[in-house]
Amino acid sequence: MRKIATLALTALALATPMFAGAADATPPTGAKNIVIVHGSFVDGSGWRVVHDILIHKGYKVTVVHQPATNLDEDVAATREILDQQVGPVVLVGHSSGGEVIGIAGERDKVKALVYVAALQPELGESLNQLLGSMPSPSNDIHATRDGHLFVDRAKFAEDFAADQTTNRTDFLAASQVPASSATFGAQNWGAAWHEKPSYGIVATEDKALNPDLQRWMYKRAGSIVTEIKGSHTLYISQPEAVAKVIEQAALNVK
Repeated sequence: MRKIATLALTALALATPMFAGAADATPPTGAKNIVIVHGSFVDGSGWRVVHDILIHKGYKVTVVHQPATNLDEDVAATREILDQQVGPVVLVGHSSGGEVIGIAGERDKVKALVYVAALQPELGESLNQLLGSMPSPSNDIHATRDGHLFVDRAKFAEDFAADQTTNRTDFLAASQVPASSATFGAQNWGAAWHEKPSYGIVATEDKALNPDLQRWMYKRAGSIVTEIKGSHTLYISQPEAVAKVIEQAALNVK
């Protein structure tokens, strides 16, 4: 009898999962594909929690890992991921990734753009031009002789992630991805936000990208703006709030 009872309990446990997974989520309406383009000096791993929030709501989320060599190759890497998507896409960009999504977002399947503490250049503008248009909250990015850019590791936490724990910021500083001065100097050749709905998240405590510059760019583009108290990496410190804006963009796709 004990053996029969054990088998019955095992069968019941297998038939009734304790936790619902992403496959059990109700499929969302609107766009079901989310593609995320990370910014300079970091990689895509910081988007893990945002990814998890969205997939458990039924979205398919893909994070682009750019080569960070020049603008052309970053856009090409994003387009390669877009080509793999079936159906409408919401394209998300952080920091310098905002320029990338403005170009790659001209693909027909991209239905909305989300700028997360991101640069949003107009046609013909460079990132350097935009960054120089307003006072910078910090001045801790240094160039190397071979054309790479690094954030001063001793200043990384203060500039990029002041709202995060020391163990996390120490690792972000130690593992930072070098940016390319060629990318920051390149003239922009695409601005999909002229034709497609865009959403802009202002990181109000940003010490890497002037929050007033974020507000100015988003206003120029006619983006729907959400202000969130957080650092330049607020997608790590405020993942629920960031995911909410991305979901709003996806649900509004007809």
